[in-house]
Amino acid sequence: MTSADPRSPPRARWCLGTRLVVAATAAWTVYVLAHALLHGRWWLWMVAEFAPPLIMVLVPLALLAVVPLARPVRRPLSVLLAALLVLGVPMSGLTFGVPEAGAAGSGARVTFFTWNTDVWTQDKDPGEFFAFLRSKRADVYLLQEYLFWDDARGGPLKVDDTARLRAEFPGYHVVAEGELVTLSRLPVVATYPRAVPQAGTDWYWRGNKAQRVDIRAGATTLTVYNVHLFVPWRRGTSPLGAEFYRFAGEQYTLRQRELSALRADTARNPLPAVIAGDFNSPWMGLDRMAGLGPRFRRADPTAALYPSSWPATDYPFPRVWRLDWVFAGTGARVSDYRFEPAGALSDHLGQAFSVAVG
Repeated sequence: MTSADPRSPPRARWCLGTRLVVAATAAWTVYVLAHALLHGRWWLWMVAEFAPPLIMVLVPLALLAVVPLARPVRRPLSVLLAALLVLGVPMSGLTFGVPEAGAAGSGARVTFFTWNTDVWTQDKDPGEFFAFLRSKRADVYLLQEYLFWDDARGGPLKVDDTARLRAEFPGYHVVAEGELVTLSRLPVVATYPRAVPQAGTDWYWRGNKAQRVDIRAGATTLTVYNVHLFVPWRRGTSPLGAEFYRFAGEQYTLRQRELSALRADTARNPLPAVIAGDFNSPWMGLDRMAGLGPRFRRADPTAALYPSSWPATDYPFPRVWRLDWVFAGTGARVSDYRFEPAGALSDHLGQAFSVAVG
């Protein structure tokens, strides 16, 4: 047995700060790579997707700030974190004030207001609710959660407010389907309701979550899709229990079914189109998540650095998630896009924008 060469310098041990920074950087590297590979593809990853996209820049910036604590390896760590920051920016939700999908241009101009109403007029003053809607003076309204909800009675409860809607919006066409309702001041050319049983709650769980209505805008027919995808997880259930994961798996299957139906319809629809509503995901801005093909482009609020629409009320979180999106297809040019507050009427902000066609 030989002893160590006494002339060899002793191997320096990493201090606690170095070990912590290295471990945090390794964990973040795994998270970013996993997210790039798994988002939208694995039901269990929906739990991780609850994190606001802004973490994609905040975490590497925070780690870069403490890299000096890891002096022995600060140079390679700095290079790695800089690369993770560059990789994270497109996923961060930052738009850097770059506006909508296209300039307004010429042709017919249609104003839109789309909004998750948060279970319609349940526990609200209907007069205040409809006054808020009328104040938007839109040509087309795309409204979600046209329903009441009562867990004790099985969850979703159908609403029939068509008479009130016609009275509040004279001259508008009212197209209701399940929990989605589209109001249009412009002529309705065609509707595409999904045939589902109306008994029980099938109208909700099996009904269309991307209502298609074709309207006449000037000399052009424009398709509008009113979207409300299923929530990824249930409020009030603990991630430590089996019910949380059972529900998340079922919801992922339902979400994928509806996204596949929307993608299939847009793929065979040659008309100019707008897709708008509550997608219940802060990551829909990523091309692969939306999966709508090169014909569609995401529209963003004008001059908004980090657009966010949820939660406006009801939750003890800051408003750092964007669950509400607009996508414009070829031939439809979005302008004047902005989020609009709805007070205590909903936990979602509304989306107001204009579309030029033709």
